[in-house]
Amino acid sequence: MFSTRVRLTAVFMGGLLLITAPIVIALLAARKTNVYRDIGQHTRTQAELVARIVTQLHDGGQVIVGPTTATVVVTTRIRDLLRGFPDYLVVLDRFGQPLYQSTGVSQLSPQDSAHFREQVLLLPSGEDNSRAALLDLYGSDTLAAERGIASERLLLVAREANDLSSGKTRVVVGTPTLAATALPSEYLFVIVVVLPVIIGAATWGAYAMLGREARQVAWVTEEVSAITDGRSLHTRLHWEDSSPEFTKLVSTLNAMIARLETSFLALRRFTADASHELKTPLMVLRADVERAMNERTPQTEKLVALEEALQEITRMSDLVESLLTLARADEGRFDIDQEPVELRPLVQEVYETALILGEAAEVSVTLPFTDEVTVIGDRPRLRQLFLNLVTNAIKYTPAGGRVDLGLGKHPDTVTFAVRDTGIGIAAADFPHIFDRFWRADRVRSRTSERGGFGLGLAISQWIAQAHGGSLTASSRLGRGSLFTVTLPLTAENPPAAEDA
Repeated sequence: MFSTRVRLTAVFMGGLLLITAPIVIALLAARKTNVYRDIGQHTRTQAELVARIVTQLHDGGQVIVGPTTATVVVTTRIRDLLRGFPDYLVVLDRFGQPLYQSTGVSQLSPQDSAHFREQVLLLPSGEDNSRAALLDLYGSDTLAAERGIASERLLLVAREANDLSSGKTRVVVGTPTLAATALPSEYLFVIVVVLPVIIGAATWGAYAMLGREARQVAWVTEEVSAITDGRSLHTRLHWEDSSPEFTKLVSTLNAMIARLETSFLALRRFTADASHELKTPLMVLRADVERAMNERTPQTEKLVALEEALQEITRMSDLVESLLTLARADEGRFDIDQEPVELRPLVQEVYETALILGEAAEVSVTLPFTDEVTVIGDRPRLRQLFLNLVTNAIKYTPAGGRVDLGLGKHPDTVTFAVRDTGIGIAAADFPHIFDRFWRADRVRSRTSERGGFGLGLAISQWIAQAHGGSLTASSRLGRGSLFTVTLPLTAENPPAAEDA
């Protein structure tokens, strides 16, 4: 199988030939047509001139004389006049008998002479027009005649004239054409030498240019092949002095490698975090099971151990469920129901749950304002989104703090906001708050009774984006945080009041 470089070069050369060949053929055909037109014009002029001479002498009664014999001949004067005409010339009487024929006609071979006479008799003529015909001459070479290789080709033109003796007289003039229509040596040199050299040089240039591109592609292939696993994704392609297209290709590949590197790093971090999150409850679960199975353990302690084991199993179930949710979301296999959802009752429901959680944590929860608004979405997922934000706010707000909820309607969007007076988020940690398994205080989160896995905000952001909205945050360390969910409004909602 030929390489792409060879195939493209062959296609390029074939294209040049397909373009050049018709042009050359058309030019040669046009030249031949022009030559025949010029020869025809010359022959017609000669025939017209001879016919005029015969006619003028006919008017003076000096053209034809008939001796006592039956042979009709032309006068010596007209013979001398006609002898000055080149090429092939014959003058016929009204019976088709030659009155005069030039030296060229007299020297024809018997075979050519018979063909010449036959063509002359068949050639039409008239008073006001003349017509041409081509006649091939083969000489005395019978082999050339059998093969159809003519030694000369005549262009014949007939013209009628008047004389005193025989009435109508036919004048036929023939002009050789092979020498004039033959391809000049300059043309042959251009066709045989110059054009092949040009096509060859262009083909070689295309092959060389494609070779440079092929080397670049081979280099890219080798460099990309060297990236065998995630540990070598830090490699970047560097190529200078290349075409804009190749530069764009290298840039695109580098961007793709960078995305792969980021994905691999996130995957490794995700795997490590997930393993770590599962390791702790598994260790606790194992210890509780071993304690419950120990015969010397009192019955009450066994029940406590089993209760702790059940709690750890519940935590692991929650973790697995969260991981499955994010995995389905990443693969696009998680369907979001699209149905009208009234947000005011939903927010009221979340608020009532927040009151219970806040009371246990000694945190005040308020809902200053809500609006009647409807969105298209998945009610359970929206409840999960709102409850995640409220739970996080209560979790990281010290006792005596406050958490405010709010639902507001705008011309094109609706917002649900959660503001707390909690510990806040440091500026260095803020870019990572939506990363999976990220927590501002990892030690406290793992030891706290309500410690999570660092997946809540990641899931919340996905739910907001799946509904065509967004989740934004602002925070200052020690000053609290504000999380805002923005969702698009449906056409069913009336416009918001101006004072809203």
